[in-house]
This record gives sequence, structure tokens and C-alpha cells, in this order.
Amino acid sequence: MRAGEVKKRMNDCGRIKTPFLFAVDFDMKEGLFIENPLQQTEVLFRTPTAKVTQRSKPLSTFIELSAQPITLSEYKDRFDIIMQGLMRGDSYLTNLTVKTPVQTNLSLKEIFLLSNSPYGLYIPGKFVCFSPERFTRIANDTISTNPMKGTISAEVPNAECAILADPKETAEHNTIVDLMRNDIGMVAEDVQVERFRYIDRIKTHSGDILQVSSEITGRLPKDNLSHLGDIVFRMLPAGSISGAPKQSTVNLIHKAEPEARTYYTGVFGYFDGSELDTAVLIRFIVQDENKLFFHSGSGITINSDPKSEYNEVLKKIYLPIL
Repeated sequence: MRAGEVKKRMNDCGRIKTPFLFAVDFDMKEGLFIENPLQQTEVLFRTPTAKVTQRSKPLSTFIELSAQPITLSEYKDRFDIIMQGLMRGDSYLTNLTVKTPVQTNLSLKEIFLLSNSPYGLYIPGKFVCFSPERFTRIANDTISTNPMKGTISAEVPNAECAILADPKETAEHNTIVDLMRNDIGMVAEDVQVERFRYIDRIKTHSGDILQVSSEITGRLPKDNLSHLGDIVFRMLPAGSISGAPKQSTVNLIHKAEPEARTYYTGVFGYFDGSELDTAVLIRFIVQDENKLFFHSGSGITINSDPKSEYNEVLKKIYLPIL
């Protein structure tokens, strides 16, 4: 389905308060839309308030996940394209992502059923997502967003203090908060930063990681349910996985990344008839001609070090399964 049709149907179903599930890709070209998704069982999903899932079987073996990442030299070629754009002033923060071949002893469906994440989406034969990052929530005439920017292994000594004190991480997070304040301001009034740089602990099959997020809110017009598609699409692509300024940064991403992201770093969400909760499609494994690829990325600034960013990309290749 074309993304424009998804937006229209979001508006239409919001107006008559009909539940729906939607997804749209990073470039806002394609999407999916399912009315009354709790009445079907093919597409599995979960949000903090609703889910369509199945009972998972106990694991009879250890989880296996191996990756064949690009070399640091190959990564640096792409990194250098971003850095040249930063030096020209095209961007001051760019999210550079990589598509890494992986092998696992689990199916995409098993990964969805076993993963421990607040948001998840499984499209048979296409991809699985186990996202920790909310994009927007619309409820009671209020819109909120929770941009996530900053990752560190919980095993690092004084990990929480270390990431909160890191100048590069701080600057990167501040940039995204400012961008998302502006994005919220395009659709809402009385924009506030309710929580700034709070920490979430995420448990994975290979150890815990800490993620840094902030929460921003705004007040929507009373007729917002009739414009759910307009509101969400006005804010796309998500700032945390593109960068700032947004349009010139997206152009830079297209130059540096050799393949289209498709649904990776797009968004999906569920509307229950009164509230819409959406997530960024990160922590994402795609199936392509019977091969699996794990997408991951990191934010690049003028002060970034290619080896550190390369290591962060690899660190995000994990399964949130205990």
C-alpha cells in the first residue's frame, strides 16, 4: 500500500474511532494498514497496551546469533561521506546505519515471541522488529514523544554516570531533543520537556545495556483524532534515526548508505479507538531471499570517532531474550 493511502485511512479510522494497526517505511513510500487488527492473527504485534501474539514454546537450546559485519575500513568509507557533509554544514547530526548479515537458530517468529521489548512487529516472510523506542503517543488531546539517543554497556564501570557525562553523547542527545521539540511544535502547542536524559536498562541475550531517552509533550487541537495520519506523517521521519536539520540530513543518508532502509527506521503503531501509540522500527531483522540481515546504526557528529561509532553499531546487534 502506498504511504499516502495509509495516512488517509489513519485519518478516516481516527474520525470514526475504529481501531487500526499501521506501519510506514523510512522514505514514506510504502506502508501497511489493518483495520481491527485484534481480529486477525497473521501479523503479530505488541505495544504497552495491546498485542496480537501466540504462546511461545520454552527454549530447548542456547540462543545463537552470529554476525558477519562489514570491515572498519568499509564502514569508514561511509562514515567519511557523512563527515564531509557535516563539515559542509549539510547536517550537524546524522544517523548512519548498516545492514549486517546474521545467522541465528531462531525463526523471525520465534524472535518476536521470545523477545522482551515494549514494542514489536512481525510481518511473516519480511521482518521482525523488537523496538525499545516509542515515537509518539496521542491520548487525551496530548502528544508525547520519547527520543532515544545514547547507548552503553551496563558492564562498563559507573556506566550511567559515564554516558550522562560524555560530552559527545550529551551534545547528540541535546540536538535530538531540540529537533523533536520543533517537530512536536509543528502539530501541537504548549510544548514541554517533561523528562530529560533518563535511563532505561535493556536486558539482552549477551548482557544488559543502558539507553538514554527524554520525554517531550504538547497539547493537540480537540479534533486531533480526525487528523491522526496528518499529525504522524508531519513528524516523519523520526528525528532520532535521521538527524538535523532533517531534510538535508536525509539526503546525506541516501548518499552514504548503499541500500534503501525500507521499513527499518520507519514507524508503526496501534490505535485502540481513543489512543494512538507508535514506535520507531529499530532493533530490526529483515529477511531477504532466505537470508537474514540485522540493521543497526549510530549518530554521527563532527566530533565522532569512526572506530567508536563502528563498535556502537556492532553492540546493537543483539536479541532482547533472557
